[in-house]
Amino acid sequence: MRRVVLEGRGNFEEWRKAARAFAAAGILPDEIDWHEKSSEPGFAFQRDALPPDPPVNARPMSVPPAFMTLAEAVICHSDARRFSLLYSLLWRLQENRNLLELASDEEVSRARLMQKSVHRDAHKMTAFVRFKEIVAPAGGRRKFVAWFEPDHYIIARTAPFFQRRFTDMDWLVATPKGSAAWDGERLTTSDAPCEKPDISDATDDLWRTYYASIFNPARLKVKAMLAEMPKKYWKNLPEADLIPGLIADAEAKVLAMAEREATMPLPYHNRIQEAAARLPMPELAPAGTLEALREEAAVCNRCPLHARATQTVFGEGPFDAKIMFVGEQPGDQEDLAGRPFVGPAGKVFDDAIAQAGIDRSRLYVTNAVKHFKYEPRGKRRVHQRPNLGEVQQCRWWLKLELDLIKPKLIVAMGATALYSLTGEKQKLEDLRGRAIAMEEGRVLFVTVHPSYLLRIPDEERKAQELARFRQDMNLIKELAA
Repeated sequence: MRRVVLEGRGNFEEWRKAARAFAAAGILPDEIDWHEKSSEPGFAFQRDALPPDPPVNARPMSVPPAFMTLAEAVICHSDARRFSLLYSLLWRLQENRNLLELASDEEVSRARLMQKSVHRDAHKMTAFVRFKEIVAPAGGRRKFVAWFEPDHYIIARTAPFFQRRFTDMDWLVATPKGSAAWDGERLTTSDAPCEKPDISDATDDLWRTYYASIFNPARLKVKAMLAEMPKKYWKNLPEADLIPGLIADAEAKVLAMAEREATMPLPYHNRIQEAAARLPMPELAPAGTLEALREEAAVCNRCPLHARATQTVFGEGPFDAKIMFVGEQPGDQEDLAGRPFVGPAGKVFDDAIAQAGIDRSRLYVTNAVKHFKYEPRGKRRVHQRPNLGEVQQCRWWLKLELDLIKPKLIVAMGATALYSLTGEKQKLEDLRGRAIAMEEGRVLFVTVHPSYLLRIPDEERKAQELARFRQDMNLIKELAA
C-alpha cells in the first residue's frame, strides 16, 4: 500500500501529476492510500509513497474532456476521499470512455454531487461577499477587504469573477481556506488560511437600508429564502441582522398594507382621464355595416382568450364577396399584424388560390375564433387549438359576418371551422371535396387547413397532400363559376 499525502487545497495540478505517474506505472486504485496534509499535521512523505518511474513502453493516458472539467471541480471539494475517487474514475476510464455518461454508476454519481456542491459554493460566494473599505494612501486607489467562509477550496476558481467585476479598485478576499487579491495589474491567490479581519464600514447601514426597502412581506416564503440564503452565511452579511425582525413583523405589515389600500384613483389616473377627454372622439362607423362590426369585435371579451392576445383579428375582404373562407384561429404573425392568413399558413393558402386562378382581393377571409390562443415557450408562442367553449363563444361573430356578407359559397378549412359553421362534430375526411347545401341557398365546401400541410414531416406525403389541397382550390373555382 502506497501512502500519499497531498496539500489538498484545490490544486488540481498537484493531484494530476501524482495520478498520472501512478496510472502510467500500472498502480491499481486499491494500492494507493490518499491523504490530505491539512488533516495530518507533522506527516512527512515516505520514499515508497512517491510514484515509480513509468515503464518505457507504458501506454499514454487519455481521458475525455468531460473528465477534466469534472476533476477540476471535484478536487476543490473538502472531502478527503476526492483523491481516491478521481483516481478510480481515471483508471476505469481507460477501459470505458463513456463511463461518465452512466448516471447510475456509484462513483460517477458521487463525483457529480461533489461537482454540484463546489459550483453551488462558488455561486454563493459571488452573491454573499461584502467588501468593506479600508484606509488607503493619499492619492492611491481605493482599497477593500472582504471575508467569506466557504465550504470548499474555491478561492482560486472564484477570484477571476471578482477581478472582472471590481477591476477599478484594489481588494482582498480572505477566507479560512485561502485568499485572493487584486492590485489593478495582477491577480494573486494563496491557499494559506486567513483570520477574520476586525473591520467595520459605513456602507453596512446602506446594505441594511436597501434590504429593508426591497423586503416584501406579502411575498415572504421562509423556506425558499433559507434555500437561497442559508443561515450559515448570515453572520457575515450586515443586512442579515434585520431578517428575524422582518419575518416576525411580516404578517402585521401585510395587514397594514391592506388597510392602506387606495380607495380613490391615484392623481396620475385623473390626469390621464382628463387628457383622454380632450381628444376628439373618433367617428363611429354606421350601424349594420361590416366596419361597425369590426369595431365592435375589437373590444370583444366574450371569452378569456382576449386577455392574452395582442388584438382581435377580424375578417377582411369586400362587403359583397361571393366566397368566404373560414379558418381556425389567427396565428402568431396574424395576432401581431391584425390580419388573417398572413403567416406561413397564409402563404400556402395564397399560393394555392393563385394557381387555381382565384383572386384573394375578391374573397372574404376570416377565422372561427378571432383571438390567438397559445402557450409561451421561452421567446416563442406555440399555437394551441381552441376548445369547444371558445369556438361556441366566437360563433356569434361568425354568424354576424355571414349575415352581412351573404356569401354564396363558404369554404371550411379544418375541423374547427367545420364545427363553427355547422354546430356538429363530423369527420373532416368524410365531407372533404363535396358541395354541401346549406340554408339560404348557400353551399359549403370542406377542405383541410393549410397549417396541416406545414406539420406533415414526410416530404413525399406533404407533396401529395399539397397537390390535393390545390385540387380542392380548383374545385372551389369551378363551384364559384
